[in-house]
Amino acid sequence: MNIFAINFLQAAQGGQGGGGGLTMLLMLALIFVVMWLFMIRPQQKRQKELNNFRDNLKKGDKVVTVGGIYGTILEVNDNKVMLEIDKDVKIKVDKASLVKDFSEAQQS
Repeated sequence: MNIFAINFLQAAQGGQGGGGGLTMLLMLALIFVVMWLFMIRPQQKRQKELNNFRDNLKKGDKVVTVGGIYGTILEVNDNKVMLEIDKDVKIKVDKASLVKDFSEAQQS
């Protein structure tokens, strides 16, 4: 058994003094802080970058969709984008389905 489990059992049985509750509370707070730093904060940062990417789309950008379709933007509307995926092959996709930019500026 590790020391945390022993402290928890002693606190639950009342065998530890008045500081046991405070120790347990500090450990729980530490767990939540670590989870926020390593899981929640990076995800929020990635989501903000993705929203910024989608808001700054312009004609001529080379992008890829969630489904793996590569294309060049021909037209940008409020929520839709017209992509040219091959010569004379155009599709209209939702902005939310665009995930990466493959323009020449990004590849350098």
